[in-house]
Amino acid sequence: MIEIIKELRQWKAPATVLLSLYIPPGRPLSDVLNMLRQEYSITDNIKLKKTRDAVQRALSAAIDRLSKIQKVPPNGLVVFCGENMETGDFVCYVFSPPEKVPVYFYRTDKEFHLEFLEDMVEEQDVIGIVVVERDEATIGLLKGSRLEVLEEVSDYIPGKHKMGGQSQRRYDRIIEQMVSNFYKRIGDRVNKYFLPYYEKGKLKGIIVAGPGYAKRDFLSEGGLDYRLKKLVSKQLVDVAYQGIQGLKEAVMKAEDVIAAQKYRDVINAIEEFKLHLAKDTGMAIYGEKDVRRALESGMLKAIIIHEDREDVDELSHLAEMYGTKVVVVPKSVPESEWIKTAFGGLVGILRFKPR
Repeated sequence: MIEIIKELRQWKAPATVLLSLYIPPGRPLSDVLNMLRQEYSITDNIKLKKTRDAVQRALSAAIDRLSKIQKVPPNGLVVFCGENMETGDFVCYVFSPPEKVPVYFYRTDKEFHLEFLEDMVEEQDVIGIVVVERDEATIGLLKGSRLEVLEEVSDYIPGKHKMGGQSQRRYDRIIEQMVSNFYKRIGDRVNKYFLPYYEKGKLKGIIVAGPGYAKRDFLSEGGLDYRLKKLVSKQLVDVAYQGIQGLKEAVMKAEDVIAAQKYRDVINAIEEFKLHLAKDTGMAIYGEKDVRRALESGMLKAIIIHEDREDVDELSHLAEMYGTKVVVVPKSVPESEWIKTAFGGLVGILRFKPR
């Protein structure tokens, strides 16, 4: 999906020939097609032939692609079709986005309208990371293969001094309270950043890292929301850095946490494929030609590829362009041999049932 947005951002036109269409769930496709046909009928009024031809080409492609779809899927549909008037290159994407389309929107313009899509696009598999010390912390996210720093926080916490007697004990208590308050401050920030992902079902786990006992003290004193605590990995990671370097170190040392999540995702995808296959819903697809055709038409929700296939990278890149989730099946998964021998190591799950 991100790759699609990057590509479409590059398309510019000297005239209003680039078509953007957002169709929310529940909108009858017949109404949308009628609207597009009416738009086509009035294009004869466009005086410049080159502009008229480009608009008609975009409308024709959108009508043709939508005519092949039985109904709008649960998240709706987005359509981007248009011509580069200088080179003659043409693009037409029709797909269901990762979240529900919020508006019914149609426009031909000098650029594609991506604002609604950009608001929806987030990686489905998100892992939260907190690197915490007694006076510093970094809060970040792992989105697919991308690390993102959300916030870096620091505070002044005095070091220990040898004052002796009651004054020393009183001073130590003040410092301990300052550290505890700092952990609570970090906990509040973590709750603010991570809970929205949790509520959308996108937060898959949390890695807590740091030097010494700071990470354990943070978990006991930081006021982390109980829902987030359930997602904290039992493996607390020792790291020596803050900032992006600290996040990288935490991810490298917590590879088993990330691997476990990927393993669960593989199992869940295979089980969903098997369920559609058993119920004959028409949503399970196999056979290389059929899978590729569904992928390139934007109909594929997930593509499941055995790791032994030579075209794993090529298919993964293609899937990213069409907003399709990629699930690579390692040999360690019990069903991997079944996927490999019965289906040539390549199957898929459709976004919606075809006609």
